[in-house]
Formats: sequence, C-alpha cells, structure tokens
Amino acid sequence: MGKIGVFDLEKHFAFYGAYHRNPINIAIHMLFVWPILFTALLILYFTPSLFNLPYIEFSLFGNDVILVLNVGFSFALIYSVFYVCLDVKAGSLAALLCAICWVASSFIASRLGFSLAWKVVLLAQLLCWTGQFIGHGVFEKRAPALLDNLVQAFIMAPFFVLLEIEKQRERPPGHLKNVSL
Repeated sequence: MGKIGVFDLEKHFAFYGAYHRNPINIAIHMLFVWPILFTALLILYFTPSLFNLPYIEFSLFGNDVILVLNVGFSFALIYSVFYVCLDVKAGSLAALLCAICWVASSFIASRLGFSLAWKVVLLAQLLCWTGQFIGHGVFEKRAPALLDNLVQAFIMAPFFVLLEIEKQRERPPGHLKNVSL
C-alpha cells in the first residue's frame, strides 16, 4: 500500500517534476541545490544551541570539530527524517548526505568564523539562486515551484536532485515508474 498525504512520494514528485522538464534546468538544479542547503547550514552554525543542549566535540584529521545542536542541526534532522519516511532506501542516502552537509558545514563555519562565513554564504547563495532562476526563466520558461509551494519546493529539491541523478543512471526507483520527472 502506498503512502498518502505528506508522505506520498509520487505526489511530491509529480508536483516538483512538473516544474523541471528541461534537461538544462535539471542540470542546473543538480549543480546548485545541494550547495544552497550546505551554505544555509553553514550560516545556521552560528545560531545558539537549542535548549542549552551540549556541544559535540571530536577531532577530524587532527582538527577539533564542534557540532552545535542548533537550528542548523534541526533543519538537517527534519530533512533527514522526512526523506527516510518518504522512501527508506533513497531517503537513507539523502539523510546521510544531510548529516555530511551538517558536519562539513559546521567544520568549515568554525574555521571561517562568522565575519567571513556570511560573505561566503552570501556569494554562494546569490550564485546558486541566480542559476536556479536562469534555469527556470531561460530554459524551463516557467516560474519555479517555490512560487506555488515554498515549503514543498525547499524540502523536496535536494531529494528530487538525488532521484534525478538515479534516473540519469537509468536505474529509477521502481515505485516512481508513473512519475514523469
């Protein structure tokens, strides 16, 4: 029995896929979506710990890494859990990538410091969002999905990209046979 409501993967991708039919626009998304998430997590590193939760400290390649259980962690966790609920196999990969993004962005943010990190994030976000809008305006000739459903577009974009990569490898997930991406 298929999942329904908010966990109906085919419904999500029918919506999201309708906005992403042009191969160049899809390629642009494949290039820029995950860096948008990564740099968002990078700047969210500087938000305070939630409920005064302790920091997690460990050494990575001889460098101390401090992970803060804050808003960035919350976003990475929410994305991860949602993806696994949508599809265990593909969602687990997406959850792993979210965790890697959170840890790596925390590592980089702690090295850059806020005064440089926000500049890096601003530049990356401007570049990536400009690419996204060019992809939709020039190649797709349609407004992006976020104008119709902001939350769904932000949450589904990274997962869409992973499944699109899988589709490009000519091994689409079997339960998405009826979805035209």
